[in-house]
Amino acid sequence: FSSFQVYIIQVSVGNHQWTVKHRYSDFHDLHEKLVSEKKIDKNLLPPKKIIGKNSKSLVEKRQKELEVYLQTLLLKFPVTAPKVLSHFLHFHLYVS
Repeated sequence: FSSFQVYIIQVSVGNHQWTVKHRYSDFHDLHEKLVSEKKIDKNLLPPKKIIGKNSKSLVEKRQKELEVYLQTLLLKFPVTAPKVLSHFLHFHLYVS
């Protein structure tokens, strides 16, 4: 039993599709950088919930929220994603 949850997020860009795995803290770090560097809305990231954080339904709900969060970020940067975001999404491995 682990003390943290890893979220598996489906990423698709053009014809490319892959998954990335990140902990919530990774999303939080990404978000902090984007808020300071790119003036992203601070409230865009789903809040960190402590109570029942490992319940299956909450994990599934958070995973969907995080997917929406990433899709929203990609819509904000339609041409070139910020380096920190493209690294987070492993673009360097899949999109040439």
